[in-house]
Amino acid sequence: MPSPNEQQAVDGVVVEALPDGLFRVEVKEGEPPILAYLGGKMRYHKIRVLVGDKVSVVLDPYGGRARIVRRHLERS
Repeated sequence: MPSPNEQQAVDGVVVEALPDGLFRVEVKEGEPPILAYLGGKMRYHKIRVLVGDKVSVVLDPYGGRARIVRRHLERS
């Protein structure tokens, strides 16, 4: 089991925005979406996350909510 300092971020897509800063994020195709919340620095800097955004999430090793740690920019 990895220590908390070695948490791996996985990429996903926001499929639903819920009240109180919660989001449903689809991490893998064909699996049910997971419940995620905004990380502290994203909340502090007021970074907006919208439905359809690609994000990086850190999964809770105990099966709780995931934490959104990064919003990926769309570059064309």
